[in-house]
Amino acid sequence: MDKFQEMASFVAVVEAGSFVGAADATGLSKAAVSRHVAELEQRLGARLLHRTTRRLSLTDDGQLFFTRAKEMLAAIDEAESEISSRSGEPSGLLRINAPLTFGVLHLAPLWGRFAQLYPKVSLDIELSDRVVDLVEEGYDLAVRITNLPNSQLVSRRLASTRMVACASPQYLALHGTPAHPDELAQHEVISYSYWAARNEWTFTAPDDSLVTVRTHARIHANNGDTCRAAALDHQGIILQPDFLVADDLRRGDLVELLPTYRAMTLGIHAVYPSRKHLPIKTRRLVDFLVEAFAAPVWDTLPAA
Repeated sequence: MDKFQEMASFVAVVEAGSFVGAADATGLSKAAVSRHVAELEQRLGARLLHRTTRRLSLTDDGQLFFTRAKEMLAAIDEAESEISSRSGEPSGLLRINAPLTFGVLHLAPLWGRFAQLYPKVSLDIELSDRVVDLVEEGYDLAVRITNLPNSQLVSRRLASTRMVACASPQYLALHGTPAHPDELAQHEVISYSYWAARNEWTFTAPDDSLVTVRTHARIHANNGDTCRAAALDHQGIILQPDFLVADDLRRGDLVELLPTYRAMTLGIHAVYPSRKHLPIKTRRLVDFLVEAFAAPVWDTLPAA
């Protein structure tokens, strides 16, 4: 028996929740799927599934094998897709979603070069800080700046960005410079509405302990550029990514605060619905973005 077919049938049974469902999904007969799983268990010398008249459930060995088998099948699909797409020329429409500020500052300068490389690809780019549903809303790819939770989506890391607490020298001259995160509670703060923790800012202390402070925002905004503009206008302290404020910090228009306390570092990811049968146009875009952000310009800002 083909080991690949045994694994594929077993994974299909687990994902469908039944042998009948797996048969429908794979186009095989129920008897064939059942035989594949039985022969797999016999070959491994281990029971992978608990079978009752009402339901199926995984044994401990089954859970381990399912996880590994699913990863291997996905890797095979990805390899086949990559090889078959090498000789093809990308074409068609690519719908892309990206955060507004990052899209304007760091993606917009790239689209012309991508269009020149792949003249048969059309781009439909939407910038929004809202987290879109790629499948429901029909996007081929999204750029997301976050520490990605477990997800059915597939992602490739492009770069990282460090969150920086900062304010203008004029604001600090009037209100003082905080020496500890707790002191932020007494300062004017400009908060970003989509920040998951809202008004709670967390820092890692020099001894690696966590310090969380509840700030009191004078201004809320759902856009990082608005927060930055308010800080440059001396209205308060912001916590924003270095890809947005690096130039301001270099020029001295903003000053980094609490240099011995580290705020969060976030990943910048290209996210797409599935590895399986990934269109060549999407694969080329992902590879293009990985190369473009191999040495991000904001990384020239020294870490605190």
